[in-house]
Amino acid sequence: MRPCRASIPRRHQSAPRPFSRSLCVTRANPAGDKDVIINPDIDKDSDKVASMMTVKAGDKCVVCRCWRSGTFPLCDGSHVAHNKATGDNVGPAIVSVEK
Repeated sequence: MRPCRASIPRRHQSAPRPFSRSLCVTRANPAGDKDVIINPDIDKDSDKVASMMTVKAGDKCVVCRCWRSGTFPLCDGSHVAHNKATGDNVGPAIVSVEK
């Protein structure tokens, strides 16, 4: 797989962060509690995190869905540690564009 050539806002290009088990809730909370945190620390100053990426024809991008990636919005494999610690089964979204 070729590396993603997506345009990523600079604010998302941060150094890897340590895994925090205390903030590892990634599934919907059936009790409806509002204190469940899915995003531990990515762009917390914004009302919502939205990332725009441009993928060229023939390229693939592996996009983070666990919110633990040090290269967010791109996946760096942090979901592996998250899954081991929590018993979750989250993985990346793979986006490809046909030529």
